[in-house]
Amino acid sequence: MLSTIHCGRLARFTVALALTIAAFAAPAAEPPLTLTRAWQVAEEANPILKAAEANFSAADGQLTDTAGLLWNNPELTVEGLRRQVPQPGSGNDVHSEWGAEISQTLEIAGQHGYRRGAAELDLSALKESVADTRQQVRAEVERKFVHVLGLQTRVDMESQLVGLIKDNVAVARKRFAAGEDTRLDNNLAEVELGRAANQLESVREQLIQARADLAATLQLPAEALPDAQGSLSAPAALPYTLDQMLIAAANRPRLRALDHQEQAARSRLGLERAAAYPDVTIGLFSGREGPGNEREKLSGVRVSLPLPLFRRNAAGIGKASTELSQVQIERQAAIRDTQANVRALWQKLDSLRGRVKRLEQMVLQGLQENQRLSTAAYRAGEISLTQLLLATRQVLDTRREVLEAMTDLALTRVELELAAAWSVQK
Repeated sequence: MLSTIHCGRLARFTVALALTIAAFAAPAAEPPLTLTRAWQVAEEANPILKAAEANFSAADGQLTDTAGLLWNNPELTVEGLRRQVPQPGSGNDVHSEWGAEISQTLEIAGQHGYRRGAAELDLSALKESVADTRQQVRAEVERKFVHVLGLQTRVDMESQLVGLIKDNVAVARKRFAAGEDTRLDNNLAEVELGRAANQLESVREQLIQARADLAATLQLPAEALPDAQGSLSAPAALPYTLDQMLIAAANRPRLRALDHQEQAARSRLGLERAAAYPDVTIGLFSGREGPGNEREKLSGVRVSLPLPLFRRNAAGIGKASTELSQVQIERQAAIRDTQANVRALWQKLDSLRGRVKRLEQMVLQGLQENQRLSTAAYRAGEISLTQLLLATRQVLDTRREVLEAMTDLALTRVELELAAAWSVQK
């Protein structure tokens, strides 16, 4: 007897010790991921944003080259020669001669200013492009975050449904055992429970994939599947109006980048037109020539100017003109499309806000009341199981519609704020 008690205590102690070790050995659960934190992680690790920012080195180098006093470097030429001059009756007179020249090519048509202006505008356009890329990355993160949040809410909703149907199945089993329900009703309850459980597992699988997509966007470890912390509920009032969004859209980074690109293309066109004028090369030279006893010191100025008779840089001018036209067309199209997109998204957002409010306040509340009354009536034997399941199914379908509408509303808001480049602290 004592041995049995001792063995039981030893077994309980062993189990407790194992559970304690497992608790300490298990890795700590990752805290839920907020949208603000997700943005921070994306801006630190997103490869698309990093690739865009990597272009700054090239733009800075180009600007540094154009910041010099002159575009062309001076050229230094040094020459030396050994001259043998035949002398009658005395062999050859051998002596050394040397010369040195420094020359500088000068642009005379303002090319230096055009080149520097284009480099500065290219850098400004790149900064705006990076800002636009950052907004797109944030919007992509928020879209996937909203998707995860919606599926998490859907899992909770489906879990509640499974629990409710389990309670109804338990009642149906008791009524069947008491002979108050038929086997058909009992089988119907079991089938409904199986369908609900299958739907729950399907949504859980979608949630796993959505979390994996979010983790990939954030460059998180493969085993990290973040939980989203937040709410899909829309604010009672939007923090902006349509006029404010249209004003913000007209000044979005993408349009500012295109404006800088257009000005840079115009500067490059001016540069190519100026290149048709010849560059003047001025050189200063000095040297010594002749035998030692008659050595001459030479110094002077040399000016060279190519004659633009056969080539007038038509190819460069045509290419720069084409580039300017293309950027102008792209900018005008972007302005038109941005305004139209903002207006369309605003109308869609307004429609979704009205639909969500109508479903929540007018439809869902009434159906939930019907479902509660139906449950009580079924347990009191006043209605059949079929009527109860119909009421439950109506509530479930409506809650799904509300959740889908809320998710669409959140995604539409993300698209609207991206289209208008509206940045607020959320």
